Amino acid sequence: MYSVRVEAGFSAAHFLTQFYGKCENLHGHNYRVRAYASGSQLDKAGMVLDFGVLKGCLRRVAEQLDHRCLNDLAELQNSPSAERIARYLFEAMLADTPGLPLTAVEVFETDTSMARYEP
Repeated sequence: MYSVRVEAGFSAAHFLTQFYGKCENLHGHNYRVRAYASGSQLDKAGMVLDFGVLKGCLRRVAEQLDHRCLNDLAELQNSPSAERIARYLFEAMLADTPGLPLTAVEVFETDTSMARYEP
């Protein structure tokens, strides 16, 4: 199995609902996102997927979240945790680029705290 990974980032605000602690208050992050694609076969150029295709898709989707309050998005309004953001990005990437061999998305809120979604 071969895997490739690309990264992008966005800055956004959010607050967690049904959570009691400092993160229930509005605050922001400079999110770092990693997207993974995998496959057992390589194309004629020897690639699972062109990095540019995966990076372009991730950037288009992440750009839609940049400088937003994530709670304003219907899909994330019920507590936009890193886990839910990762799933949202995964599903949005597949909608943006059907047939993408996407296998996982990671969302970093800080350098040391991240969530991963892989169906």
